[in-house]
Amino acid sequence: MKYWLALVLALQCALSSYAGEATPLAEDPVVEQRMIAISEELRCLVCQNESLAGSRADLAQDLRRELRELIKANKTDAEIMDYMVSRYGDFVRYRPAVKPITWLLWFGPFLLLIGAIVMLVRMVRRNQRSAESPVLDAAQRKKAQSLLKDSETPS
Repeated sequence: MKYWLALVLALQCALSSYAGEATPLAEDPVVEQRMIAISEELRCLVCQNESLAGSRADLAQDLRRELRELIKANKTDAEIMDYMVSRYGDFVRYRPAVKPITWLLWFGPFLLLIGAIVMLVRMVRRNQRSAESPVLDAAQRKKAQSLLKDSETPS
């Protein structure tokens, strides 16, 4: 029993050493909720595949602090997004606006998919044509039959 108690206490001490500091929240919970909603739509510029809300990078923390300041300055969500795009480019948004400069981002995957389907259909048709039995003329047929007869005779 003493060993189990010692083990539980040791594990509790070990696990508590992994606990990190709580990130400070804004003084106003409404500001914090709005900041989280906006930052989930933005990409972390360091991590690139993580939202600004979920990133723990230093730059992400700075950008969240900047978002809080913009929210406190009574900027609308659209104004904040425009500010971030003007400062960091369309890449900062997970869903950039559909405009001529971002058409490749929006429609490129579909074009690649269509191209892959076309290539697949062409390859299948070519393989079907080559798999058909070739037409032999009389001389070729006679030679093939003589080769088959020669292979059938035991040595």
